[in-house]
Amino acid sequence: MTAGSGVLLVLLSLSGALRAHNGDVTARETCKAGFSEEDYTALISENILEGERLLKVTFSSCLGTKGTWYETNSLDFKVEADGTVFATRELRIPSEQVAFTVTAWDRQTAERWDAVVRLLVAQPSFAHSTHKKGKQSAALDASQPPSDMLLPWPQHRNANGLRRQKRDWVIPPINVPENSRGPFPQQLVRIRSDKDNDIPIRYSITGVGADQPPMEVFSIDSMSGRMYVTRPMDREERASYHLRAHAVDMNGNKVENPIDLYIYVIDMNDNRPEFINQVYNGSVDEGSKPGTYVMTVTANDADDSTTANGMVRYRIVTQTPQSPSQNMFTINSETGDIVTVAAGLDREKVQQYTVIIQATDMEGNLNYGLSNTATAIITVTDVNDNPPEFTASTYAGEVPENQVEVVVANLTVMDRDQPHSPNWNAFYRIISGDPSGHFSIRTDPVTNEGMVTVVKAVDYELNRAFMLTVMVSNQAPLASGIQMSFQSTAGVTISVMDINEAPYFPSNHKLIRLEEGVPTGTALTTFSAVDPDRFMQQAVRYSKLSDPANWLHINATNGQITTAAVLDRESLYIRNNVYEATFLAADNGIPPASGTGTLQIYLIDINDNAPELLPKEAQICEKPSLNAINITAADADVDPNIGPYVFELPFVPAAVRRNWTITRLNGDYAQLSLRILYLEAGVYDVPITVTDSGNPPLSNTSIIKVKVCPCDENGDCTTVGAVVAAGLGTSAIVAILICIVILLTMVLLFVVWMKRREKERHTKQLLIDPEDDVRDNILKYDEEGGGEEDQDYDLSQLQQPETMEHVLSKAPGVRRVDERPVGAEPQYPVRPVVPHPGDIGDFINEGLRAADNDPTAPPYDSLLVFDYEGSGSTAGSVSSLNSSSSGDQDYDYLNDWGPRFKKLADMYGGGEED
Repeated sequence: MTAGSGVLLVLLSLSGALRAHNGDVTARETCKAGFSEEDYTALISENILEGERLLKVTFSSCLGTKGTWYETNSLDFKVEADGTVFATRELRIPSEQVAFTVTAWDRQTAERWDAVVRLLVAQPSFAHSTHKKGKQSAALDASQPPSDMLLPWPQHRNANGLRRQKRDWVIPPINVPENSRGPFPQQLVRIRSDKDNDIPIRYSITGVGADQPPMEVFSIDSMSGRMYVTRPMDREERASYHLRAHAVDMNGNKVENPIDLYIYVIDMNDNRPEFINQVYNGSVDEGSKPGTYVMTVTANDADDSTTANGMVRYRIVTQTPQSPSQNMFTINSETGDIVTVAAGLDREKVQQYTVIIQATDMEGNLNYGLSNTATAIITVTDVNDNPPEFTASTYAGEVPENQVEVVVANLTVMDRDQPHSPNWNAFYRIISGDPSGHFSIRTDPVTNEGMVTVVKAVDYELNRAFMLTVMVSNQAPLASGIQMSFQSTAGVTISVMDINEAPYFPSNHKLIRLEEGVPTGTALTTFSAVDPDRFMQQAVRYSKLSDPANWLHINATNGQITTAAVLDRESLYIRNNVYEATFLAADNGIPPASGTGTLQIYLIDINDNAPELLPKEAQICEKPSLNAINITAADADVDPNIGPYVFELPFVPAAVRRNWTITRLNGDYAQLSLRILYLEAGVYDVPITVTDSGNPPLSNTSIIKVKVCPCDENGDCTTVGAVVAAGLGTSAIVAILICIVILLTMVLLFVVWMKRREKERHTKQLLIDPEDDVRDNILKYDEEGGGEEDQDYDLSQLQQPETMEHVLSKAPGVRRVDERPVGAEPQYPVRPVVPHPGDIGDFINEGLRAADNDPTAPPYDSLLVFDYEGSGSTAGSVSSLNSSSSGDQDYDYLNDWGPRFKKLADMYGGGEED
C-alpha cells in the first residue's frame, strides 16, 4: 500500500458462542417461502440502457413460480416473471448507489415478501456482478487484505498499486445471537482505516443502540476500532440495529466517509407458544359424520416465525371421556382446526368432551421444542334423534256432559332429547275419534304432558263415550334418517257422565195471535217443555215466572195456558200490540233443574174505544167572519177502528145548533164556527158528537170550552177582551194590580233595611262581649295591694263604677282594658284555640301602652282592678282558697304531673332537708 491511499477495513470477529450456535444447528430441508437473500447487491455502470438486465433475484414459494407476482417501489426498475431486474428506461446514475425494494406476493394467499436491491456504480473496467449476503464476488489480487477483511471501497490495480475509489461497498450485516451469556463486553467487529499508519485516528459509532435509545448497547474502542456488544440481546425486543461508523483524526477532521453497519439479532428458541385463550369452547351436533369441523385453537410464538423457533404445531394430548372411542377428535397440526375423526357422538350418552391441546414450536419436535397446553371444551349439541314415546298404549278419562274447559286425561310421554328444547317439546294431535271437535290436547310447558281438554260440550244422550287416537311429535322435525316410533301413537277412552239437565221449551219465544177482549177462562195454547234426560224418569211442572198484568194462568201439569182476566190491547203492558209472559218448567231430579220460556201474545184490535174530541178548550172572536176553531179526534184503537170521523152538533139544547155550526175539512178534521153574526163575549160549553169508522162504529159526545172575545183587526183577542171572556170585571183587575204594586214596595223596603243593618254592623267598634269572651287581660303592675281579707273594699263599686265621666272623656281609641265597656258591645269573632304568638304580643303591648298613658290610673300601691269578666260569674272569690302552713299537706303527687310542675314539686315536695 502506498502512504497516500487509505482503506477502511472491517474486521469481523464473531464470538465463540455464535460459532458454536451455527455449528450445532442441524440443517433441515424444509420448504420456506421467501427470497433467497434479504439484500441483493450488483455493480453497474454509470449509464444504463433501457431494458438492460442488471441482476436476478431468487424467490421460492414452495409451489413454483406460477402464482408469484413481482413489483418494485421504483418506476425506473421492474422485475420479470423469472426474477430478472431490468431498467424501464435509459438512465444515468448520478449518485454512488441506488437502492429499491422488490416485493413478491402470492396471488392466492395474498402473502407478501420483500427484499432490498442495491446497485453500486463501478468503474467501466469492472464487470457487472452480484453479491450475496455475507459474500464478496469481486476478485482481488494478492495485494488485497486477508480473506476475513472487508474493504468498504472497491480497490483497483494501477501502476502505483491500489488506490481508494469514491464509491463505497455495502457492508454485509453482522449477526449477533440473542441471549448470549457473555462475558461482556463481547467483541463483534474491528473497524480500521489504512491511514492509521500515517496519522492517529479516532473511531466512533452512532445510531440506535449507540448514542440513541436504547443507549450503549454497542460500544467501540476509539483507538483500536474494536466494537463490542455490552449486554445480552433480545430479538423479541428489537430484531436489528442500524449503526454508522466514523473515522476522524485527532482534530476531529473526517478521514473516511461514514460506513453503514447492519446488526441482526439471531433468534434463539427462548419463547414458548402462548394460546390466545386458556379455555376454548366449541360445539358439534350429535351424530356428526367424521371430518365435521368443531373449532379452531390458536397459539402464538414470539420467536421468529420464519424459523423453526416460531413454527408451532398442535396435537391432542388427552380426551375425556374416552367414549365411545378414545380418539373422537383430531387436530390439524398447522392450523389448529379440530374436527371429528370417529362416528358415534351421542348427547344422550356423553354431553361434553374435555380435550387437552398441546402447542409445540420447533415444528412440533418434542425433543427440542418448547410446549404449552390449553383446554378445549366440546359440547355435543342435541339433535332430534329421539322421537317422543307414550308411556302407555291407552289412557282413560271421564267428563260430565255440558261442561267445557275441563281436563279429562293427562298423557305422559318420554323423550331423551334435551329437555325444554324444540327437540323435546311435545305436540299432540287427535287423528281420529272426534269428528265434531269436542276435545283439544294442550301441552304442559313444564312436564311436557298432554292435557286432553273439553272445548265443546258433550251430550250424554248423543255420545256416551269417545275413543280417540292421539299422536305425539316434537316441535322440531326429526333428524334425517330417524323414523317415528310406533309408541308415538296411543288410544284415549273418554266416558261421558249423565247429569240432570234442565227442561227446555222447544219454541222459545212462542208467539200466538188472538183478539183482545176474550173472556176470562179462555184456553189460549199449551206451552210445554221437553226434558232432555231421556234415560231418567222425571216429571216436569210449570209455573209463572213473569206475568206483568196477571192476565194468564198455566196448568202446572200439562202447561196449558188460559186467561185469568180480559186482555186489553190498549193496556200499558202492551208493547207494539204484543204481551209477553215468562214461564218456568222444573223437573224433580237431584238436584232439580229448571228452564224458562217466553210466550208472546199478539192482540188483534177490536173497536172497543170511542173517539175523544180535541182540543178541549179554544177561543174565537165574537164575530164569525174573522176565524174558526179546527177540531179533530183521538182514538185508542188502531186502523180500521179509527177515522174518518163524523163530527155533529146535538139537537139538544137547541141553542147549540142555533149559535154554532161545524164544517167538515177531511176525514179527521173539521171546523167549529159561529152561525150567528155576533155572540156576546164569554165562555161557552159546546157539545160535539164524534163517531169513528169501526164495525160497529162507536160515538162519543164531548164538551169543548170556547172563549168568545172581542178581537182586533188581525183577528186576535184583545187583553181586555180576554179578561172579560174569562169572567173578570174592571174592579177585579184594578184590585189585582194594586196588590202587585204593594208587594213590590214591601220587597224593596226589606232590601233597603237589610243593607242599612249591614252597614251599621261594620261601623261599630270591635269589642269583646263579656258574656262570650272570658280571656284574662294581662296588666302591668309592680306591687300587689292587700288581700281581700285585709282591706275593706266594695268590689261591686269597682266592677260597676257609677262615675263614667273619665271614661267618656277619653279620646277615641284609648281605653283601659280593666274598665267595663260603655255602650253597645259588639260580638267578637271566635278566635283560634292557639293564637299566633304575634297576636298575643300585640295584645299585651296594647294593654301596657293603654295603662302607661292613662292619666286616671291609680298609684302603684293601690288596689288594681282586673279585667271585667262579665256578670254572673260562677267563680268564687280567690279568698275562698285557704292557705295552710301547718306542713301536714302532702305535695308528693306533684312529681307525677310532669315537667311543668317540677318547680312546685321541688318547693313543696317532701324532700329531705339538709
